[in-house]
Amino acid sequence: MKFAYFSVRILKVMKYTVEITINLPRKRVVEKMDNPQNLKHWQKGLVNYEIIEGAPGQEGSKMKLEYKMGKRDMTLIETIIKNNFPHEFHATYDTKGVHNIQKNYFEEVNETSTKWVSESEFQFSSLGMKLMGWLMPGAFKKQSKKYMVDFKNFAEKDISVATKN
Repeated sequence: MKFAYFSVRILKVMKYTVEITINLPRKRVVEKMDNPQNLKHWQKGLVNYEIIEGAPGQEGSKMKLEYKMGKRDMTLIETIIKNNFPHEFHATYDTKGVHNIQKNYFEEVNETSTKWVSESEFQFSSLGMKLMGWLMPGAFKKQSKKYMVDFKNFAEKDISVATKN
């Protein structure tokens, strides 16, 4: 009797870059980005955040972010690994089965415009997340771009995604 052996290479790491131009000076973009009270206005589903370690905005500090996405609840732990505003801001985001490294760069296009470049690296540790990354890699990039567009709308036009209660 012969057996056929096969293996499926499951995705462990996914990387991509997205960018957007915001029609505001870099100083104004960073002021809005660096204020945790503004998160709810451009991160749809955010229901709560709390500083759990260190001083807000400082390298090494940690913040717990809680999201409600449809019927699913998700908690992320943000750890700031580099805060060099107005030029760059890097952090990691951890949840069950995923470690996300986020590197954000803010470039002056001119006096009234800023280019935000976001480099994402997702490291998957659970089988379910590895499969999701392999089957639906576009969903991760699409969500990142959606947050950027929502931030642009909030920063430029004061349009909030926060749910009215």
